[in-house]
Amino acid sequence: MNEMYITCLDMEGVLVPEIWIEFAEKSGIPELKRTTRDEPDYDKLMKYRLDILKEHSIGLKEIQDTIEQIEPMDGAKEFLDELRSFSQVIILSDTFTQFASPLIKKLGMPTIFCNTLEVGYSGEITGYKMRVPKSKYSTVKALQSIGFETIASGDSYNDLGMIQASKAGFLFKSTEQIKKDYPEIPAYETYTELLNAIKRVIF
Repeated sequence: MNEMYITCLDMEGVLVPEIWIEFAEKSGIPELKRTTRDEPDYDKLMKYRLDILKEHSIGLKEIQDTIEQIEPMDGAKEFLDELRSFSQVIILSDTFTQFASPLIKKLGMPTIFCNTLEVGYSGEITGYKMRVPKSKYSTVKALQSIGFETIASGDSYNDLGMIQASKAGFLFKSTEQIKKDYPEIPAYETYTELLNAIKRVIF
């Protein structure tokens, strides 16, 4: 294992399906399908989501019930297991601890840095607390400041900061629009391609 490298991965869309899209389908509320692939402004996106939840009187438990049924994407755990055999790995996600816990267990308990929901007494989601501003970019810069080289991969607008700030960065299962807007970032569709790209950087 090369101790100098830390691979930073997004979670939703890379290792597990998008939680909000899954919940939108289960709840029959199509407006909740909007994600960071569509809206670059995360704060705006979350306020939009919280307004919809409030309008439909949906609390944390309903979303957690859906998350319990979500399985990692085909091959995701095997990909992570192999990646962790030669690189330290941190999942950097803009999701929330209250959402991520069951999914992280299914992925073999990799380290995850994410955010926290603020939840009222009756289970309604009242707000959210970001760990730090621009959390993915800030984390990558912090890791670099203590002597690590970072490799980063994700699929959405909110992953671009960490991808561009890293020694090597890759888009994975991204949208045609993002790939078109950022042609200089290598884009991959399979775990084998991504694994090989990371290996080329480390070895």
